[in-house]
Amino acid sequence: MPYPLDAAAVRSWCGLALEALGRERERIDAINVYPVADGDTGTNLYLTLESAARAVEAAFDGHTSAGTAPCLADAIGAMAHGALIGARGNSGTIVAQLLRGMTEVLAAGDGSADALRQALRRAAASTYEAVAHPVEGTVLTVATAAADAAERAAAGAAGAAGPGAAEVARAAHEGARTALQATPGQLAVLGRAGVVDAGGCGLVALLGALADALSGEVSATPVAVRADAPLPEAAGCEVADRAAADDRGDTEGPAFEVIYLLEAEDAAVARLRTRLDGLGDSLVVVGGDGLWNVHVHVDDAGAAVEAGIEAGRPYRVRITHFGGASRAKEPAMTARAVVAVVPGAGLAGLCAEAGATPVAVRPGEPPASGELVQAIRQAHAREVMLLPNDADLRHTAAAAAEQARTEGVRVALIPTRSAVQGIAALAVHEPGRSFDEDVVAMTAAAGATRYAELAVAERQSWTMAGVCQAGDVLGLIDGDVVVIGSDLTRIAMAVLDRMLSAGGEMVTLVLGADAPGGLAERLERHVRARHLAVDTVVYDGGQHAAPLLIGVE
Repeated sequence: MPYPLDAAAVRSWCGLALEALGRERERIDAINVYPVADGDTGTNLYLTLESAARAVEAAFDGHTSAGTAPCLADAIGAMAHGALIGARGNSGTIVAQLLRGMTEVLAAGDGSADALRQALRRAAASTYEAVAHPVEGTVLTVATAAADAAERAAAGAAGAAGPGAAEVARAAHEGARTALQATPGQLAVLGRAGVVDAGGCGLVALLGALADALSGEVSATPVAVRADAPLPEAAGCEVADRAAADDRGDTEGPAFEVIYLLEAEDAAVARLRTRLDGLGDSLVVVGGDGLWNVHVHVDDAGAAVEAGIEAGRPYRVRITHFGGASRAKEPAMTARAVVAVVPGAGLAGLCAEAGATPVAVRPGEPPASGELVQAIRQAHAREVMLLPNDADLRHTAAAAAEQARTEGVRVALIPTRSAVQGIAALAVHEPGRSFDEDVVAMTAAAGATRYAELAVAERQSWTMAGVCQAGDVLGLIDGDVVVIGSDLTRIAMAVLDRMLSAGGEMVTLVLGADAPGGLAERLERHVRARHLAVDTVVYDGGQHAAPLLIGVE
């Protein structure tokens, strides 16, 4: 029995899509050859939809607690927002934009068949707008074919009662399936590999779930992933040129995938697109209304993050190393890698430049164990050093390490309780020595680093140093408040003096996003004047929770 396109249908769609991508994930990963053969498109799409499904469930829970029922706009808006903030990889980012395009229509519509038709058309158009250099034979082509099929289904019923939303969705699904099978003849790299486009494969599964949710007829038919449309022998100059470009892409290309959420104005994002387009390829920027998801492949990960800092406030920065500048059909496995949780975009860039895989987080948004497991997988290493850099993440990191071990990765959890301890551990990391020796050296470096931070009190409360008021500057050493005041620089100097009273050779200062100008210079002068033979190093961390992090080795 057909069901209306309403909030309940969106909820059902999320659940069915997650089940479908769960079944197809490994098969989609296996055929992932474009734009980079990193074998994770299916996983990225699954994680993107998982975030979308969580957002929809949260919307329903919120309305239930308020004694109301969500409407279509609430549910589809939550789905699009969840996909946006949880988008992974090139394909996940594009699907997030596709859902946003649908939301632009359905949030103001009535869930009718015509509204769905318009939503699918807007979704296809929005994906082309988000991609810097659209390529046919990809998920973009499949999305357009789905919209075309929906148009034909609506036009073919002229004079009759008209199709329902379920019929339009089923037509879109069939149109997408047909287009998917033609992708090897449109994109040379797919033709040579004998597979269909991986991102398009995921979209077919997503549209199939929508058709099932609206029709009530659930089908678990697997998506065909092998090619049945070979590359034409005489495809003309356009295809020949594209094939030559793809050949170059198979052997070389940017070394890093950089993804982050960005709070920025439209004008700043337009400038960011231009800058990132000059830094690398596979650029996709999706979102709007002040919140964006940025995806790009570059050789200079730090520059890509810095561009985001200039445009606005980047967070949830994910930087994945492709295993060198080579784009092989299988991800290059390295002997050992480091995965580090960091609280700011600047620290994420610093870790990436040092060869680590950073997991950047915002205050109040700690990573789940699944996110850490995914970062370990993306490191493509047989051995991984995991740096949680936060005492509160100890159990989460331990769970992630245990899960990764069941997948055959040797993981050592280095007990870092602050980002400055992580910097110290990363500085002595040496992949050339034995695993156990490396663990001991990194653990010893972290343990020899005392850590402190400055924070601003949000409310009146009792501390180890007395009562603080909202707005007071707090100086914490090893997690305990030791000094309270109103002047950030004076509090920082007091904390440094306390830490260096027990000795020290190196001071590390990590400046936060809200650190006042000239703070680092004043503190460096203070250390030189008061503590002889102590060196100081300064990093722009970009963290928002603390205006300053301090480490003393």
